[in-house]
Amino acid sequence: MLVFHRPLLVLFITTLFTCSSIHAQQIPPAGNPIITDVYTADPAALVVGDTVFLYTGHDEAKPPHEGYVMHEWLCFSSPDMIHWTKRGSPLNVKDFSWAKGEAWASQVIERNGKYYYYAAVEHDSTHRGKAIAVGVADSPTGPFKDARGSALVTNDMTTATSITWDDIDPTVIIDNGQAYLFWGNTKCYYAKLKDNMIDLDGDIKIVDVPNFTEAPWIHKQNSWYYLSYASGFPEKIVYAMSKSIDGPWKYKGILNEIAGNSNTNHQAIINFKGKDYFIYHNGAINPAGGSFRRSVCVDRLHYNSDGTMERVIMTTEGVAGAK
Repeated sequence: MLVFHRPLLVLFITTLFTCSSIHAQQIPPAGNPIITDVYTADPAALVVGDTVFLYTGHDEAKPPHEGYVMHEWLCFSSPDMIHWTKRGSPLNVKDFSWAKGEAWASQVIERNGKYYYYAAVEHDSTHRGKAIAVGVADSPTGPFKDARGSALVTNDMTTATSITWDDIDPTVIIDNGQAYLFWGNTKCYYAKLKDNMIDLDGDIKIVDVPNFTEAPWIHKQNSWYYLSYASGFPEKIVYAMSKSIDGPWKYKGILNEIAGNSNTNHQAIINFKGKDYFIYHNGAINPAGGSFRRSVCVDRLHYNSDGTMERVIMTTEGVAGAK
């Protein structure tokens, strides 16, 4: 029987994840965008030990088509935020038998050794509009399978707006043992999750923040909660702060300006090896890039002494990396 001390166990698990995927393929460092041979969008990231796992949507629209064509999610990993490895597609919208399409924004989070993939999809004819799906896996690289056999959130559960696409862009945080799900379009919703991570626990509530469009991302730094989100159209990323996950939220303004050549922006914020990173997409791969053929980028994020965040400067050079 092998016995690991915790630091060695984390290293062993991370190494196992890094080496296990049959799809693994190294990507030459390219600055921003970080991936240039495939279109990627709506990034989310998860730190596991000494590795960052990046999850993205896959823009598949071929020029001159102007519209979203998205059927699967992609996974990449990095030990330093510079050198990225392809991990293939850990999840496809076809893995949800009750969904008919649209592999939109997602986020993966770990709890009790399981990895939960929250994703926005289009429901089949039994429910109108968008819905939130949950996948589950034993590894951050998947493969993920449907954790419920049904949607976690359907459009008839959210009535603050009459649109059919307000149940998108899920983001999850676990705070003091309690998991929370945030999501939305035009209205920002949130609710507690049960310990099993696949059921809501209580009522769906509305977050009171100004000019909310979509793409919420919830994170915590020291004693502050941060809710960043896309605002306006074309979209800027703005943010609000609170001392409580339940608010009240104080609006703090622009965090990231309009991304080049893309009407949308979508962010992930992580701390990795003592540095803070802002992950987003733009439409910078020419000549075909744009709002429906997007590309993920990474730049540094910095906090001020009062807890506010400095405006993120988008660069083509990208980041120096983490050691």
